[in-house]
This record gives sequence, structure tokens and C-alpha cells, in this order.
Amino acid sequence: MTDFAFWITAPGEGAIRPVEVPGPGPGEVLVRTLHSGVSRGTETLVFRGGVPENQHATMRAPFQEGDFPAPVKYGYLNVGVVEEGPAELLGRTVFSLFPHQTRFVVPVGSVTVVPENVPAARAVLAGTVETALNGLWDAAPLIGDRIAVVGAGMVGASVAAILSRFPGVKLQLVDANPQRAELAAAMGVGFALPADATGDCDLVVHASATSAGLTRSLELLAVEGTVVELSWYGDKQVSVPLGEFFHSRRLVVKSSQVGGIAPARRGRRTYADRLATALDLLADPVFDALLTGESDFAELPGVMPRLTSGELPALCHLITYPSGA
Repeated sequence: MTDFAFWITAPGEGAIRPVEVPGPGPGEVLVRTLHSGVSRGTETLVFRGGVPENQHATMRAPFQEGDFPAPVKYGYLNVGVVEEGPAELLGRTVFSLFPHQTRFVVPVGSVTVVPENVPAARAVLAGTVETALNGLWDAAPLIGDRIAVVGAGMVGASVAAILSRFPGVKLQLVDANPQRAELAAAMGVGFALPADATGDCDLVVHASATSAGLTRSLELLAVEGTVVELSWYGDKQVSVPLGEFFHSRRLVVKSSQVGGIAPARRGRRTYADRLATALDLLADPVFDALLTGESDFAELPGVMPRLTSGELPALCHLITYPSGA
């Protein structure tokens, strides 16, 4: 059958192209996409051609076709319904790490059933919530901690949404954009501009992907505090003041990346376990605040440049597919 997929045809340009989808074989499923999500951070970086050459292999999405910078079919937030496959999956709503495409075939093990109490549109956030979950496994917050999340983008907001339910923490979401105060309020979290943020933090989770954000994260730490770095900088250079208070206060900068399970849970949790936990967390409607725009699939070639330029100031932009596409 002929279906359609979104391709980045050149840096800053995209098009919808036809694709031939075969019938599923043994151990495979045919999925019809209901929604996909555009993560404004990583996907717009890929769209503008900002993946460093030495990271081309690391940055490959599980079902990517083509190579960076272009032409490439890229994406990893997909929710659809199983049309063909094992009887126990027929008609079930599933999440997968597949790009923007109307129908596709993948192995059974590459889809995760969406819980019935999680709406299909909200479920596109599963990949980002999984990143936030892994980051918090790395961070290991404690009851009563003073915590700042610097950068109220999609990943930072997901971290804050999870921590907002963590008992006893004193939490603030920090961002240079004052409009993010509305997002924080929707999640029941305190908000501060960088200059107004409260210091003496035990833990700071940084997700702004800016040198200024990382610098401010270090400034907010208490003695022997830790910054967990969740930003992906792509080809940008980062400069931070490691010659000032960094050593005297014995501060820590710790990286976290969703490509590997956090050491604190490695050996006891599989990737499937982690994704299933992320989907369970999405039963909380607080995550609806991260869905900040919606377009039809046919509009995606025009939407991506606007997301990349910031004309559409989205967190996760929802792409909706025609029924029976």
C-alpha cells in the first residue's frame, strides 16, 4: 500500500513523500498513525542541519532513514493503532519511536501499548517523559530537597511535572521567557526568571541548552550540590565559569542521556520497563500543558520552519493524521 512520510530534504527544508509499506510478516505489526509529536529542541536542531558530524551515528533515531544532514526521515514520538498483527494487539493504541508517517510496519517488540487511562494525543510525550525519568534516576532527588529546573522547554517541563508530585521538595521552574510562568502555574510549580531564582539548591536540573543557563544553574547550587545536565547542544560551543566558585564549593556537573539507562537502575530495569513507566506517568493530566500546538500532517513541511525559527513557540507540537489515512 502507498502511504506518506515527512522527509527533511535539505537543511531547513522538508517535504511529504510517498512510501510503499509492505504487509507485516511474522512478529510484526502494521500501525496507522493517529498522532506524532515534534520535539522543538532536538527535531528543530536536526531540521536546521545542526547535528555535528561526529555525532551522526549517536543521534540516529531507531527508525531513521537517510543520513544527516539530509535527506533524512527523522522523528521518535508516534502514537497509532494496530491494524494488522497478533490478535492481542489488534485495535490497540500503541506508542513507538517511529518518524512522521501515515502507516508503517515494525517488530512487535518496538511498540508499547498505551494504557487506557492515557489519551492518545498525550501519549506522544512518552519519549520525552522517558528522558525526564532517566534524568531523575541519574539525579536521585531526596525528600525535602531544594530543586531548580532551569529551562522550561519540553524536557525541563517534563522533569518539573514529575517532580511536582515528589513529596516534600521545594521546586522552582526557571526560564528566561516570562511567558513560561503560565506553564509553571498549569503544573502547580513555582516560577522564576533567572535573576530572581532562589539559590542554595541541593540539585539543579539544567535543560535550557544555553551557556547562560548552565552558568546560572551552577550559581544556584549549595556547597557540594549537583547539576544534572539534560541539554543537547548539538554543534553549539558551551562556555561556563569553572575558574570562580566551581572548585571551592565542590560542585558537580553530571551528564544524563536517554540512550543508556541510568546506572542507578541499570541491570534492574530494561528499556521497555522505562518506557512503560513513562506511559504510566502520563495518566496525570498535568502533562497536557506540554502540548502547545496542533497541525495536520499535510501542514508539516510548512510547520517545521516556523517551529525552528521560533515563530511557533511550541513545547511539543502535535501532528494529527486523517482517520483512515
